Amino acid sequence: MKSFILLMFLPFVVLCQNTDTSPFRQMYDLLQPANNYRTVTGAPGHEYYQCRADYNINVELDDQSQKLYGEEIVTFYNNSPDILTYLWVQLDQNQQSKDSDSHKINQEIISEKEDITFMSKDKKEFDGGFKLEYVKDAMGNSLNYIINKTMMRIQLPTSLKINEKFTFKIKYWYNINDRMKLGGRSGYEYFKEDDNYLYTIAQFFPRMCAYNDIEGWQNKQYLGSGEFTLIFGNYLVAITVPSDHLVAATGTLQNMEKVLTKTQIERYKKAVKEFNQPVIIATQDEAIQRENFKEKTKKTWIFKADNVRDFAFASSRKFIWDAMNVQISNTNTSMAMSMYPKEGNPLWEKYSTKAVAHTLKTYSKYTVDYTYPVAWSINADRIGMEYPMICFNFGRCEKDGTYSERTKYGMISVIIHEVGHNFFPMIINSDERQWAWMDEGLNTFVQYLTEQEFQRNYPSGRGEAQKIVDYMASDKTKMSPIMVNPESAYQLGNNAYAKPATALNILRETIMGRELFDLAFKEYAKRWAFKQPYPADFFRTMEDASGMDLDWFWRGWFFTTDHVDLSITDVKIKKVTPKDPSLIKKEMNEEIKRKNISAVRNETAITKTYNEIDTTLNDFYTRWNKNSIDQNEINGYKKSILNLSESEIDIINSQKLYYEIQFERKGGLVMPIIYELQYEDGTNEIIRIPAEIWRKGETSISKVHESDQKITRIILDPYLETADIDTNNNYYPREEQFSKFEIFKKNTQRNQQENPMQIEAKKILKP
Repeated sequence: MKSFILLMFLPFVVLCQNTDTSPFRQMYDLLQPANNYRTVTGAPGHEYYQCRADYNINVELDDQSQKLYGEEIVTFYNNSPDILTYLWVQLDQNQQSKDSDSHKINQEIISEKEDITFMSKDKKEFDGGFKLEYVKDAMGNSLNYIINKTMMRIQLPTSLKINEKFTFKIKYWYNINDRMKLGGRSGYEYFKEDDNYLYTIAQFFPRMCAYNDIEGWQNKQYLGSGEFTLIFGNYLVAITVPSDHLVAATGTLQNMEKVLTKTQIERYKKAVKEFNQPVIIATQDEAIQRENFKEKTKKTWIFKADNVRDFAFASSRKFIWDAMNVQISNTNTSMAMSMYPKEGNPLWEKYSTKAVAHTLKTYSKYTVDYTYPVAWSINADRIGMEYPMICFNFGRCEKDGTYSERTKYGMISVIIHEVGHNFFPMIINSDERQWAWMDEGLNTFVQYLTEQEFQRNYPSGRGEAQKIVDYMASDKTKMSPIMVNPESAYQLGNNAYAKPATALNILRETIMGRELFDLAFKEYAKRWAFKQPYPADFFRTMEDASGMDLDWFWRGWFFTTDHVDLSITDVKIKKVTPKDPSLIKKEMNEEIKRKNISAVRNETAITKTYNEIDTTLNDFYTRWNKNSIDQNEINGYKKSILNLSESEIDIINSQKLYYEIQFERKGGLVMPIIYELQYEDGTNEIIRIPAEIWRKGETSISKVHESDQKITRIILDPYLETADIDTNNNYYPREEQFSKFEIFKKNTQRNQQENPMQIEAKKILKP
C-alpha cells in the first residue's frame, strides 16, 4: 500500500520540480546523485577508489629521421569494486595519423573570393600515429587487441578481479610531427640557421585509460581539443638521445654523473642552495658550441617520477639551462628550472625560472603545497602545453635581443599558466577529456591571482569581469555553456578559460568575499589532491565549505549562455508631507518662488488689503500664511488635532529626501545589485544587495533610500564587477556614452616592425 501511495505522489513531485522556473531553484536536476564514492558535501566518500598504472619505459630519439622508438612495461592495478574482462589504452599519437577523425571533421570551404580552405597537404601526407610491433603479457605471450582510432582494447586472458593487477608489454615507434607545420601538443621544431632540432615530446607512449565511478572506462576518442583523462602511477623512464643533447623531463634525474659534466654538476649543486637568483648550469656559449659541433654518440638519461598521471620530456643540443630552489613550506622545497635556446634570450634568462618559482609559491598558497621535486619551463615556439613537472612555453626575442611588451607579458603569463597546470589537473586530477573548464578555467583563475602578485597592475588578459563582456554580449548561436564537452564548444578559449575564471573571480570579489572564497577553494584543493573530482564535487564543496547556497550562480554561469544586464530604469524623488503648519508654509513658499505676473504687480498696485487694515480679521490661517503663527498653536495642532506621538512628529517633520530607485534585470543572469550614491556634498556610499533580491524570478525591483541631502548621481556596478554587458543604462541621470573610433590614414600608420626597445636603441645610437 505504501508503494502505491508513493507512486501516486511521485508524478506530483516531478511536476512541481519541472514547473519551478525560479533562478534560485536547487540543482537536483543537473547534478548526479551523491553516493558512497562522492558525498553530498563534495568530498570523496568512504568507498572512493581510483585505479593505478605503473610504467617502465625505454625510448630512443632518432635525431636523423625524427622518429621515436619505444618499449614499455605497464602494470595496471584494479582498485575498483568491479571485475574487468578487458583494458582500454590510449593511443593519442594516432590523432596525427592520415585517417585521423580530427582531420575529417574539420570543415572545408570555398569562399566567395574562390579561396579554398582545406586540410594542408603536409597533414594529408604525414604518416603519423603509433606503429605497434607487439602487445604481450608479462610472460611474453601475445595478447588479443583491437585498435579503435585513438583507443586500443586489450582482451584479458582471465578476468581481473578486485585488488588484482595485470602486466603487459608494448613495443612501438612513430614519426615525430613537425609541430610548426602540422601543429600538435608535442613534436619538433627545426632551426634552419644552425640545422638543429628542439624536441618537446609528449603522448609518446600508450597510456592507460581511467576507470572510475562516473565514466567506467573513460575511452572517449582524442580529437585534439579535449585533453587527457589519466590515472596516477610510478614511472621509470630511460631516454636515449644524442650525447650532446640536454634533456628535461618529468621526475628526477637518476644518473646525473653519467650524463652531465663535472662543471654542470657543480653548478647544479650550487643552484640547489640558491633561493633568490637562478644559477646558469649550461651557458649560452656552451649551447652555441654544441649547435656547431654535433656529436654522433648517444647517452641515456634516466628519470624517476612517483605518483604522477603522465610523463613528458624535451631534448635538444640548443638548450641553455638555469635553475634555482624554491621554498614551498618549512619542510618542502622544489627546483624551478628552465631550458631554452639562444633565440629566447635575454628574455628567458631574466624571467622564466623566476616565473616558475613565483607560480609554485603562489599556487601553493591558494591550493595545496607543491610536493613534486622539480618544475620545468621549456621554451618552444608557438605552444603552451603542460605535463607533470614540465611544460612547453612560447616567447622569443628579436634577433637583436629586444622584445616587445606584448612578448614579455605573453611569455610570463603562459609560463604561469602552464606551470600552474601542475596543480590543475596534475595534482587535482580532473577529467580533461570531458570537462575542460575544471582544469583550464580553475587554472586561469589562479593564474590571474598569481599575475597580480607578480607585478602591481599586471596586464592580465583574463579574470576581471569587464574583460568577459564582449564575449557575453556576442551572438548566442555561436556560444556554448561552460558545461559542455570541449570538442563541442564554440570559442573554447572564452568558454573553458575566460568565462569560468571570470565567474570564480566574481564569486571571490562580489558574491562570497575573499576570505570565505579562499577558504572554500582551498578546501576543494585539499579534498581532491591526487584524486579525480568531477563538476558536482567542485560545486558541492564550494557550498559546503562556505555555508552559501550557490546553486543559482552555478546554474546561470555554468549551465546557460545568459548574460548580465542590469539597468536603472527610473528614479522617483519624494518628501514626507509635513504636518507642522510652519513647515508646510515653508515648503509652499519654496514651491512658488516663481510668481504669477498678477501677483508680482499686485505687490505694488495694492497698497493695503482689508485684513491689513483691520487686523481683527486675522485668524490661524492668516497668521500661518505670514509665518507668524504662535508656537503654542503649532504644538497644540500636532498633539491634539493630529493625535501624534513624539516619534511620529519627528517623522512627519523630517526634511529628508526619499529616493525610490527602480532596477530592471534585462539579461538572463541574476546577480547582486551594487550601486554607488553620490551626494551633493561630494561624499559617496556603496550599496550592496545580494542576488537573492531576484529570488522570485522578478525582472524589476525597487529600493528606497532616505537622504538628508540631494543625491546627484547613481552608478550601477561602479567597480565593473558583475560583467554587465551594457553600462549605458547604469547611470542616473543618464549620461552620454561615447564610443571610440579610430582614424586611419593611408601610409601613415604606426610602424609595427620595431618594438619600443629598438626605437629607443636607435635614439641612443644617433650622433
